[in-house]
Formats: sequence, structure tokens, C-alpha cells
Amino acid sequence: MLGGAIVAIVTPFRNGKVDEEAFRRLIEEQIVAGTDGIAPCGTTGESTTLSHEEHDRVIEIAIDEVKKRVPVIAGTGSNSTAEALRLTKHAWEAGADAALLVCPYYNRPTQEGLYLHYRTIAEAVPIPIVVYNIPGRTGTNMLPETLARLAKIPNVVGVKEASGSLKQMSDVIDLCGPDFSVLSGDDIFTLALLAIGGKGVISVISNVVPGDMAELVDAFAAGDLEKARRFHYRMSPLIDALFIETNPTPVKAALAMMGKIEAETRLPLCNMTEKNHAVLKKVMQDYGLIG
Repeated sequence: MLGGAIVAIVTPFRNGKVDEEAFRRLIEEQIVAGTDGIAPCGTTGESTTLSHEEHDRVIEIAIDEVKKRVPVIAGTGSNSTAEALRLTKHAWEAGADAALLVCPYYNRPTQEGLYLHYRTIAEAVPIPIVVYNIPGRTGTNMLPETLARLAKIPNVVGVKEASGSLKQMSDVIDLCGPDFSVLSGDDIFTLALLAIGGKGVISVISNVVPGDMAELVDAFAAGDLEKARRFHYRMSPLIDALFIETNPTPVKAALAMMGKIEAETRLPLCNMTEKNHAVLKKVMQDYGLIG
């Protein structure tokens, strides 16, 4: 079962190209810090502006660098079922441990269309599949009842829930049962979701403080709620700052402040405003991450 503190890892760029060396360093630092899984080519990994060749290559690098030490949950979603199928087949053949498939965006399919999209891919590729529900980006909310139908397919094993509704997450857990991994898609909901039966988080903040998110999840699993709450409240201001503009612009800026990558995104994402950059820098300093 997938769970714990999984990082939605950024894709570093340098001079317009994927910075493979920096990407490998980030992965290694994540594993050393106690991260429970690596999720490349998701929203935070800017999958929508990667070419097909880059997308495949980023997943291959992640698999090669991880070397089975933790699961690699490869982002393979698309608004085209045929394209998502191709990406998922590649991830499976390359050796990924699971695939993370965002709900088809822009098309705004019905619930039946969503069900058929995932069923088609799950029946064609034997890789474990995690649904990624993020209606704020896709324009479509996968309802708990639809997830419950999908959960009956053996290799549909979980969901990254970023609906922003704890009630919806609760309904998913209730309808899909204890063997279905419900993972938070919002860092701030991690502790609350764990408390109602969730299994972990696919995290943005783990790019910056992987050890702290791992500590929160591990403390909860060990029954140390006081420690888990301490990490929740410690990270909360940094979580707010990392979403002051559209993800992943702030998290890339934060990693650049730490000297780990260039703060480079691809259009239509652009550099942070000076005002927001100053806010982020202050929070980073208060956290003790930079001088």
C-alpha cells in the first residue's frame, strides 16, 4: 500500500533544458531525508510544459536514481486517454512502481467519462494506478461514488485528493475501504487526513523540508500526536508562502534560495513578483533555511 510522505518533486531547468544533474541530487537528498516516495512529472514537476521526450526521460532518471529504495509514482496523466495510456505504458516498461494520473483537464468529462478513462488505462497496463483529483486545475471533480467504482478495479490502488474538502476525503475513505490509499494533495490537510484514516501525502513542501514532513507522518503513525501537531504548526507558515503564487513557482524560488536549483520555470509560468519573493524569503529565513 502506498503511503507516508511522498514528494511531488520539481523538474529543475537550466537554460531552457531539464537539469538532469540537479534532478538527481534532489532525489538523493530526498531519500537521505526519509522521504517515502518520489512522484515525478506531476503538477509540481511541470508535466504540462514537458515535451513527450522530456517527460519520458524525467521518469527514467527518477527510476534510475532511486534504484528501488523507495517507490517511484510517475505522473502519466493527460486530457487525452490515448496519450495518458502511452505515458502509463512507458512508465510501466521503464520500471515505475505506480502511476499518478490526473483527471482529464479542459475536456470536463462526465463522471462516467472519468470512470471509463481510468478503467481503459487500468485494463491495458498492469501498473498500480493512483487517481489525482484536483478540480481547481482540471475543472472536473471526481465524486467519491466514482472513486468507489474505480476502487473495485484491482490495480486502481489510491487517490491523491486535492479537492480541498475534508468532507469529500472522508466520504472517499468510507466508500473505498481501508485497502485504498487516500493521500492528501494539499500539505496543510496532511495531519487532518491522517486522523480520519488517510495514508499520507504527495507533498510540495517536502521539496524544501523533506525531513519535517516525514517526521510528521512518522510521528502520527507512532501515536505521537503532540509531535505530529508540532510539525504541522511549524510548517504551516511555509506552506502558505509556497502557495503565495501558482505552484511550482514559489517552491522553485525557495530551492533556488537554498542553492539547489535555478528558479527557472516555463511559460506561461513566470518569475514571482518582488513583493511575494520578499515574503517567501522572510518565511524561509524565519524557518532557518537560509541566512
